[in-house]
Amino acid sequence: SLLMTVALYPVTAFALPASMTMNIDGKEGLVTPDVCYFCTIAGLWGGCLIGFITEYFTSHSYTPVRDVAKSTETGAATNIIYGLALGYKSAILPVIILSLTIFLALKTAGMYGVALAALGMLSTLSTCLAIDVYG
Repeated sequence: SLLMTVALYPVTAFALPASMTMNIDGKEGLVTPDVCYFCTIAGLWGGCLIGFITEYFTSHSYTPVRDVAKSTETGAATNIIYGLALGYKSAILPVIILSLTIFLALKTAGMYGVALAALGMLSTLSTCLAIDVYG
């Protein structure tokens, strides 16, 4: 994500026009390459944070998974209840991060900004997928 943050600015400055007219909140607004860069970086770092939160709630190295394993000692019902509660708890922060990213991108560049934020989130997909599949 650090390398993408640095490498993406020259790309947006070179590949995009100096300004574009977009429909933002029902009004015409100017969108510059800096705004497009901001939307993409917001998606990039939002996706990175979501990945770290997912790692925390699903890795045996951290306490949530160990607590679920410990809850099996008292019975199946405790394990089911604790697992469901942990699942609901683990979704709160990613939903907030995703919502904030969409809100910021929508307010700054309209739906084009949301698309750029989604591309930012997907830009690290290949690396994460390779790590998950091949260890």
